[in-house]
Amino acid sequence: MAKSLVENPAAVIVKEVEEEQSIILKLTVAPEDMGKIIGKQGRIAKAIRTVIKAVAVKQNKRVIVEII
Repeated sequence: MAKSLVENPAAVIVKEVEEEQSIILKLTVAPEDMGKIIGKQGRIAKAIRTVIKAVAVKQNKRVIVEII
């Protein structure tokens, strides 16, 4: 999903880190694409987190999305 929002999709990296009670998704993008991923007032970032959370709830998991 993030690759379709940025100018440099090759620089998009998603790393999954499992912890005891949650999964952390670390989303890394090129510095020039950071604004596109975050969006005005964080709207795009919030939408990404909402979609991921909806999928996680169906699987009884807790997911945290970090944009680096």
